[in-house]
Amino acid sequence: MTTFRLPDLGEGLEDAELVSWHVNVGDRVVADQPLLSVETAKAVVEVPSPCSGRVARLVGAPGDIIKVGAPIVEFEDEGIARADAGTVVGTLPTEVEAAKQALPGAKLEKGRKPIAKASPAVRARARELGVDLSGVDGTGPGGTLTRADVEAHAKGSVLGEGFETLRGVRRAMALNMARSALEVPGSTVTDEVIVGQWPSDVDVTLRLIRAIVAGCSAEPALNAWFDRTWMARKLHPRIDLGIAINTGEGLFAPVLRDAAARSDRELRESLEALKRDVTDRKVSPAALTGQTITLSNFGMLGGRHASLAIVPPQVAILGAGRIFDAVRPVDGEIRVTKVLPLSLTFDHRVVTGAEAVRFLGAVIAELAAS
Repeated sequence: MTTFRLPDLGEGLEDAELVSWHVNVGDRVVADQPLLSVETAKAVVEVPSPCSGRVARLVGAPGDIIKVGAPIVEFEDEGIARADAGTVVGTLPTEVEAAKQALPGAKLEKGRKPIAKASPAVRARARELGVDLSGVDGTGPGGTLTRADVEAHAKGSVLGEGFETLRGVRRAMALNMARSALEVPGSTVTDEVIVGQWPSDVDVTLRLIRAIVAGCSAEPALNAWFDRTWMARKLHPRIDLGIAINTGEGLFAPVLRDAAARSDRELRESLEALKRDVTDRKVSPAALTGQTITLSNFGMLGGRHASLAIVPPQVAILGAGRIFDAVRPVDGEIRVTKVLPLSLTFDHRVVTGAEAVRFLGAVIAELAAS
């Protein structure tokens, strides 16, 4: 057998979720034919075959989390035309062999339910979690036990009923937020700007984008990346702005490339295209990576101020709260006017308080203009 392993999809992630198979055991495939779809970094991508040949085994089932470099497909060696030599491995052990490897010294008793087929990695995971494989139903090809089967069984025993494993977008969001909390000592500064002078048909998102461009021009330190391993900072001459988009499945942040160089019309068309792609789940992995700074217009849903999470390697995120009516001095008089609250969260390892305030001041000045 020749094994094809999950390749690095270029996003720096360690694993991906198997969404669906496009082939079955016994199928003949050609090089570059889609084998399966996986979800990683909140995008669904197809993984093509590295060679032509007959599919001998599929490893994993929809919903499984697969590590980069883990086996996913085995091809028959006979007559195979390789684009990638792969790694030669053996076949799955028989049920009796699986029992001996999963539970050393154990024997199948007469009348006992036989243990389903499982790979060495799945049996090792079962030992870690204390799971008896004889009580687990396999959902993989031919009833093969998957890692997800074992973990779901373990969680049902430990956590009880009602728990749902995070998948897809929500799993990626959970990992990113945990990474942010672990790595980034974020600090938040808040302020507000009077926007009562804005026309009634103003495009708030476009105004915010232009304000971030002005802020980055006044203080480039916030349009940057930080590498904690090397304690190194990279200032970006171009603003690749992440736009936080909320969906029922979770939070996306597709990238608006080179925001400063685009006209209002180009920005609006690009924003609409990104929103459509996110809603239709057609957004590409490339469109979800490379943000140099992020905008969260959470006020469209509610709330005034927030301490937002920075996703490394970025060092700043600007949040715009809900516009509200308030009594404020306007042109020397006390009036009821509209106020836009702002929250700037920044990585205090590489951004000083003075730099953050200068950035926010430039943002406010741009938004206050008629």
